Amino acid sequence: MRFIFGVFGCGLGLLAGVAGGQDSRTVTEPVIPVACVSLDARITGQGGGIAAADEGKLDTERIQKAMDGCGAGKSVVLRGRDGANAFLSGPLQMRAGVALVVDKGVTLYESVDPKVLEVSPGSCGIVSATPGRGCRPLISVENVKGAGVMGDGVIDGRGGVKMAGVGKSAWDLAEEARPGGGQKVSRLIVANHADDFTLYRITLRNSPNFHVVYNAGDGFTVWGVKIDTPGKGARNTDGIDPGAGSKNITVTHSFISTGDDDIAIKGGTGGLTQMTVSHNHFYRGHGMSIGSETNGGVSKVRVFDLSIDGADNGIRIKSNAARGGLVHDVSYEDVCVRNSPNPILLDTAYSANGSMEGTLYPSFVDITLRRVSVAGGGKISFNGFAKDHRVGVNLDDVVVDGGKYSYSVNHADFKVGPGAMNLNLAGEDVTKNGTAGSGAGKRCEGMFVAFPR
Repeated sequence: MRFIFGVFGCGLGLLAGVAGGQDSRTVTEPVIPVACVSLDARITGQGGGIAAADEGKLDTERIQKAMDGCGAGKSVVLRGRDGANAFLSGPLQMRAGVALVVDKGVTLYESVDPKVLEVSPGSCGIVSATPGRGCRPLISVENVKGAGVMGDGVIDGRGGVKMAGVGKSAWDLAEEARPGGGQKVSRLIVANHADDFTLYRITLRNSPNFHVVYNAGDGFTVWGVKIDTPGKGARNTDGIDPGAGSKNITVTHSFISTGDDDIAIKGGTGGLTQMTVSHNHFYRGHGMSIGSETNGGVSKVRVFDLSIDGADNGIRIKSNAARGGLVHDVSYEDVCVRNSPNPILLDTAYSANGSMEGTLYPSFVDITLRRVSVAGGGKISFNGFAKDHRVGVNLDDVVVDGGKYSYSVNHADFKVGPGAMNLNLAGEDVTKNGTAGSGAGKRCEGMFVAFPR
């Protein structure tokens, strides 16, 4: 096991070359703290999962006991031994200042027994209109500071595996709930009021629902993380969803391929501000998203050095009158998108999450796209809500090439230049100021890389 040892705590952030983003912290690469205890695996993984005979061999109690007894600034390491390389767990509660480390070659599997995860008897593993989640997350980070999930191993939520006593997987339930109701399934990692939380080098796979949720916290670092889940048949498996009053967030040097939003910034109650997304690669999924909840506001977001390869959407801001608000001071720089049906999509009439009716009118203004290149065709959309609730976009060196493009543009104000820009901005109630330069736009050689499995 080769780790960088050091004190685990505050001061996480980006190296000098990444400075200047909207996360107000000075962020450097995290370190994996020294182990207070190492736990040996007792299960041997088989074919990307575990044998039926091992389904009842839960490691929950011993992992939780180890974390409870570990002091701040230390870690609990899950490691392989004598061919055993897997752990099986129900819900775990992180502790302040403690990191859970999954060693290279080791997988922590989530139990597929809904009774292990249920909030109340019978609440998990069903489709129901009853409010609430129904299932507890695999990993909860509640009202603790300085916790982390780290290591070069894997956490697998087994969203595509049939649940015990249900006969359907969590993803099956998600499809069943598509017409109405809600799937009561778990999420992989949920952090609430968890300042200075860190995900480092860990691989997350096959979450039953969202992979990572971060709410109402100050200081969240995601560095060198891989999220790998099927793009089809895995509905609502968002990669990373920060929001609900959160600030000072960095997602960097990570690879995300999933069945829904790769990142979805949630601007509901409390909103979100001060976030940096840098040096990342997205693959399957719904792209780099803001919304659909924007009623609490989203601001001071900087996205740069991002490739989006084959996702359903590229750059996307989505909302509607049932959940809209102000999105402003958001920039996308040095972004390359290819083979996406919707490479640029600013949509104030998003309809996938129920009612669009209300008086929470969305406005997207002071949105900057600079050195953005699109290839492979698709639909470009800048759709404001109404004459007094508009989309306002700065376009500097934004070029599309190599395919057939369609456009939907209305209630929008554009400032173009000084870089090249070849988008067709004709539409209803559209203003355009500035002069675009000439040239081919940003070049994307070396930006697209294979997902590192």
